Amino acid sequence: MSHVRSLSHRLFLYCADGLPRQFERTTYYLGKNHPELKTCWPDLAERPLTKVERAEQPALLTQKLLPFQLEGLNWLKQQEAGPFKGGFLCDEMGMGKTIQTISLILSDWSPTHPKGSTLVLAPTVAIMQWKSEIEKFTTGFKVLVFHGSNRLSNAKEMEKFDVVLTSYAVLESTFRREQKGFTKKGKVLKEDSILHKVKWHRVILDEAHNIKDRQSNTAKAAFALRAHYRWCLSGTPLQNRVGELYSLIRFVGCDPFAFYFCKRCDCKSLHWLASGGPCSACGHSSMQHTCYWNQAVLTPIQYGGTTTGEGQRAFQKMSLLLSHLMLRRTKVERADDLGLPPRVVNVRRDFFTEEEEELYQSLFKDVKRKFNTYADEGTVLNNYSNIFTLITRMRQMADHPDLVIKSKTAEPVQHAAADLPQEIITCRLCLDEAEDAVKTSCRHIFCRECVRQYLETAVEQKPECPVCHLPMSIDLDQDAIEVDETGRQGFLARIDPTKSRTSSKIEALLEELSKTRTEDRTLKTLVFSQFTSMLDLVARRLQLSGFKYVRLAGTMTPLARENTIKHFTSDPECTVFLISLKAGGVALNLVEASRVIILDPWWNPAVELQAMDRVHRIGQHRPITVTRLIIENSIESRILDLQKKKEDLAASALGDDDAAMGRLTPEDLSYLFSLS
Repeated sequence: MSHVRSLSHRLFLYCADGLPRQFERTTYYLGKNHPELKTCWPDLAERPLTKVERAEQPALLTQKLLPFQLEGLNWLKQQEAGPFKGGFLCDEMGMGKTIQTISLILSDWSPTHPKGSTLVLAPTVAIMQWKSEIEKFTTGFKVLVFHGSNRLSNAKEMEKFDVVLTSYAVLESTFRREQKGFTKKGKVLKEDSILHKVKWHRVILDEAHNIKDRQSNTAKAAFALRAHYRWCLSGTPLQNRVGELYSLIRFVGCDPFAFYFCKRCDCKSLHWLASGGPCSACGHSSMQHTCYWNQAVLTPIQYGGTTTGEGQRAFQKMSLLLSHLMLRRTKVERADDLGLPPRVVNVRRDFFTEEEEELYQSLFKDVKRKFNTYADEGTVLNNYSNIFTLITRMRQMADHPDLVIKSKTAEPVQHAAADLPQEIITCRLCLDEAEDAVKTSCRHIFCRECVRQYLETAVEQKPECPVCHLPMSIDLDQDAIEVDETGRQGFLARIDPTKSRTSSKIEALLEELSKTRTEDRTLKTLVFSQFTSMLDLVARRLQLSGFKYVRLAGTMTPLARENTIKHFTSDPECTVFLISLKAGGVALNLVEASRVIILDPWWNPAVELQAMDRVHRIGQHRPITVTRLIIENSIESRILDLQKKKEDLAASALGDDDAAMGRLTPEDLSYLFSLS
């Protein structure tokens, strides 16, 4: 009987749509104290959409805009004149979001009557690209790069510049030093954030998904900026993950959709009462304040999906709001305007040598035995960190045996980095030199991108540290750990050059590069890998073969990156650009190259698409050839199958869902380890 009472009690807690009854009560009290919420969605539906019409070519812009870019400029201007005073520009990568935004800045700029400064926030790798394009397409703009150690400290001086460029890392750091302080000589000091003292005319977030986690310090730092107009730029559709969309809506400040509302009175605020104390405006506790986005959109979708009932209605509301906030065009839709050359993607399949096959099978038998043990014990979800490491080892073995072992025998993989010099900072996931290195609360070091991928692909609810197996706790917004450049050659230093060997993958790469050189010596090639040590080995082989190359690494400063890119684009003899996917997958414009070679596949196809878009974009006039190098009868062929599966899965969901494509399910893991 008690079981029946317990069951009936649990059923009583939920509405017919599966929503908690608390949801109904909250909806009632919000409507009672905030009657505008009862009509905000019908009112929005009646509001006319911003017309997509062509603007006039900006007189001060030195580059002629394409028709769809003129339409984009007009839409941007109309949005600023509307109630939201901003929005989301989400054209596909390579369609010129930057130049459209520069045109917007020019649209109300005058050298004699400036209206105020524009702040552009971008990943560190994109800062100099922004500077280059502003200088290329405008005259008279005063541009400040707010980055590095010699930064302005006077807000009045900063306001003299028309455009200020800085990174998310710098924004977060200055905000943290203002809010939480920093330790100096045993004392905790605080200093004002100059970026938050300025009242900006316009703030632009490039690669705006950098603030997708509303609880991150980077997002909070962006929210705290003062600006008249606010913009989010992203080449990725923003309706992928409903919860993460809130951060962008909150940044723009959409009223009432981004606000917190009190259930007890008419108080509302953009700020969540994180302290848990009473509201300074109304005195009611933080628990009495509800995020309207969660109430109207997120919670119904989480409980009811998107196809029926409240969940379907919530999804329609979200789509309605995005239709008023977002402009997105794709290359396929605007192919006539773009006039881009064709892009061909080839898969080159090679086989291991006899020696490599023996080494790989030895490693595979070991990792498969470990995975089968987890599967038999029903502990796959609890051992994801170990499994991720095993997958990484097999991927590295498919690239080159020396990435995993130090001799011709399949040594236990946990000792693969044992002889690295102490000054080398090593990622504990890929056992490679850590790029953009970050540290967990348990003091273990990883590449920022490695740990991001690890967390995003995890099948377990709370992933553990791959080293100590404590629950993973890490601030992905922290400053990168300083790397001692004297240790840069550490991986090659531990390999005897007289005994070093090549690999099937590297020889396949050399064949492709040699064919390109024979075809046309002016053709340039981008070579991408996820492993910096693989690029070390490739670089050595290129030197022996007489190829002139440059290299992009995550440890480079923005100025060093810019100089490297300039050298590649200006030197006709330099035909190969080695790029770490962790450092150069986004925010690069390299249309001087027309060949792309991807050395190691990843199951999230979006990662490779970003690499391809470095060359397949406006300004490209040569046909594009992308070659993916795959070793047959290895984990790489299975990863290709997973890519196709996840592309199909994403297409049937909410669009190009990067989250769905990136996450590995237990079934995916079993498939990867089923190769015999």
